Amino acid sequence: MVLDDVIKKLRELAGSASLADVREGLGGLKEAVREVDPAPWLVGDLDQVGESLTLERARYYLRRMEKSLTRVRTGRVNDLNLNRWKEYDDVFTDSLWVMKKRDSSGVHTAGYWGNFVPQIPYQLMRRYTRAGEWVLDPFAGSGTTLIECQRVGRNGIGIELQNDVAERARTLIAAAPNPHGVVTHVECADSSRVLLEPILERLGVRSVGLLVLHPPYFDIIRFSDDPRDLSNAASVDLFLDRLMAVVESTAAFLPSGRYMALVIGDKYAGSEWVPLGFLSMQRILEAGFTLKSIVVKNFESTVGKRNQEELWRYRALVGGFYVFKHEYVFIFQKKKPEEGRR
Repeated sequence: MVLDDVIKKLRELAGSASLADVREGLGGLKEAVREVDPAPWLVGDLDQVGESLTLERARYYLRRMEKSLTRVRTGRVNDLNLNRWKEYDDVFTDSLWVMKKRDSSGVHTAGYWGNFVPQIPYQLMRRYTRAGEWVLDPFAGSGTTLIECQRVGRNGIGIELQNDVAERARTLIAAAPNPHGVVTHVECADSSRVLLEPILERLGVRSVGLLVLHPPYFDIIRFSDDPRDLSNAASVDLFLDRLMAVVESTAAFLPSGRYMALVIGDKYAGSEWVPLGFLSMQRILEAGFTLKSIVVKNFESTVGKRNQEELWRYRALVGGFYVFKHEYVFIFQKKKPEEGRR
């Protein structure tokens, strides 16, 4: 049986006069569906048809199956076929992301302090971009986002303050597979002051589809001696001011309705929890964005705490605090100009 025959059979069953007729007509259809489409959930949908308690519900499942075999329905900002949503089991939809370890496949390396977990930009690009669109990362670091861009077929631009780190990122990106033939570019510049327009013009780009920000978590890790480095900010307020300068310089090239993600953690200083994530979130909300989601992403250890779990547990018991085991992924959507004026 070929695809057209399966579709014809599904339509015939949807027009059945009784639930008994539907169930009788399901015989042999499972094997036919497996032949034309091996997706295991389709056969599961046939089981739902057979288990339906009403004819109306059975017809609903049959028509849904027909759509999944014949039509593509995507959202406005991604490639996911919503008529086949069950097959995207690699795409997260919950607000708690539990990742046992950092993806170290391909050229990804954990050798750079404060490095980005590749699974995060992967998830963001699957949800908020289409193939061939442009992604901008103003804190490129070792190039994790751009490596993932090449993996999933998105063009990528990264901005990195330190020249040696930018060069290392270029080397890693060049060594990574690029099966979709996308463009990736690393610019060495201060992302709070960079003139993006001429860079985009050279690449033939007018706007980007997604912003991914993974800044330093204030001064938890000092990345350089450069006073422009956010990790060298003299205070939390100055850190937030510099972060917002980056947001403003890059979000100008993000169209209304598109998304920006901020990946950031809190810090503990002077016997006090400093809610760096929520302070940053509030500043961004005041700058013309709406909050779509707050994702909590777990992590089991950091370079600074590696092999010191017992020590940190003791310190937590003594100091009355809890050891950091998470960071945040804030998902923002850029408002339309008229929304921002309300």
